[in-house]
Amino acid sequence: MHKRIEKLVVVGGGTAGWMSAALIKRVLGNQVAVEVVESETIGIVGVGEATIPPIHHLNAVLGISESDFLRETNGSIKLAIRFEGWRVPGESYFHTFGVPGRNHAFCDFQHFWARGVALGQTRSLWEYDLNYLACQAGRFGRPRTQDPFLDVPYAYHFDAGLYGQYLRKICEANGVKRTEGLIEQVVLAPESGHVRTLKLQDGREVHGDLFVDCSGMRGLLIQQALEVPYDDWSHWLPCDRALAVPSERLASTLPYTRSIAHAAGWQWQIPLQHRIGNGLVYSSRHISDDEASATLMANLPAPALAEPRLIRFRTGRTRDAWAKNVCAIGLSGGFLEPLESTSIYLIQSAIVRLLKLFPHEGISQALVDEYNAQSALEYETIRDFIILHYHVNERPDSGFWQDVRHMAVPPRLRDKIALFRATGRLFQDPYDIFKDASWLQVLVGQGVMPADYHPVAAGFAPDELAGALADMAAAKRQGLEGFMTHDDYLAAAVRARS
Repeated sequence: MHKRIEKLVVVGGGTAGWMSAALIKRVLGNQVAVEVVESETIGIVGVGEATIPPIHHLNAVLGISESDFLRETNGSIKLAIRFEGWRVPGESYFHTFGVPGRNHAFCDFQHFWARGVALGQTRSLWEYDLNYLACQAGRFGRPRTQDPFLDVPYAYHFDAGLYGQYLRKICEANGVKRTEGLIEQVVLAPESGHVRTLKLQDGREVHGDLFVDCSGMRGLLIQQALEVPYDDWSHWLPCDRALAVPSERLASTLPYTRSIAHAAGWQWQIPLQHRIGNGLVYSSRHISDDEASATLMANLPAPALAEPRLIRFRTGRTRDAWAKNVCAIGLSGGFLEPLESTSIYLIQSAIVRLLKLFPHEGISQALVDEYNAQSALEYETIRDFIILHYHVNERPDSGFWQDVRHMAVPPRLRDKIALFRATGRLFQDPYDIFKDASWLQVLVGQGVMPADYHPVAAGFAPDELAGALADMAAAKRQGLEGFMTHDDYLAAAVRARS
């Protein structure tokens, strides 16, 4: 048992550092002093430009309205990701935030849809998904009913650098101290091994009781000072580099992210109000940096606004995200490629977990162990979901895609795929942010069709089932009534004042 936490020090700014400081200060108030130590001479990765729906909860706690958020970050609405060429070249599917159809108490919608397909129905799974229909129409709006059947879950595309700056303003207005300076030495307490002091290059010292390491891939405290091991997952996720470049905006703003498969990786296109964020994630063992750059620049949707920036990474996670009196949040805690826009969510989730397990009269090993167990499960389930996209591909064109198709995958993922393929059943794993509807869309989109369906679905006469499916698809289409174009929605939101 150690002394009560009176001062928390965040090492590093950027999205992770300022999100951590903002949320911790908002929740704990004056019970804990918060200081952020950062240096403007150290660059940040800063390519995170998309996230998933839980960001609404974070902004609500911080008192950030949607209009302010969209205005401050040049943000746009994200309803889905369109995966292009992931199963085979020339084919695409959507992973939306929506839920196709309506589930039965004992039998999920995909069983009724699968039986309909067996009986000759030709509607795709996505024609029962309002998010998909809105993507196809380029429209967005709020549902006019409380019926979850017509819910339209959404997230945002936004400039992560601008978001970090906005959060910094909020932090400093709420009493968070910012210290500019480079850390030259991390001093550990000899008796406990805890971080005691940060010595800056100009001789100043920063003391704290609990440290949040947001120093990015350097892992200045968690990996360098405390020497916590890093678990490498590149044997499952071999992409190890990314090139990022902005391009000019298009005439209309898509309400979804594009993920485009290439010979040795994939390309992202993220539409913001003022530009499009682009990048290529790739395996350097299968393609050179020059070839990757040429591929990216030849496939931009509009003229580039800068030269490509190279980012090297190693997929995996720091084995103990909380060690001693250091909690690693953001890239210091691990890296998963941005295929499903989870980077900013993992920052948010880690901060929320720290707050739920925040030590009162001192750090106990029981709190640390629980934090680390939950973190490990969360990272592993997201990792498995990302592996799924690669593993069930049917692309014939390159060694990269053949390698990931034939690799041995983690047992939990292997068993989940096998169960769905045989029976159409999906079950939620603890701490998996991706619900059954997400797994369903990726499995079906990648060509994994169930061989059987639930007996409840077999209890409907063919005509009765056909009518019910037709009515459901029509009701979803009617849900689009009153939706604006995406750009009209953004213009109205940005003009609004909270």
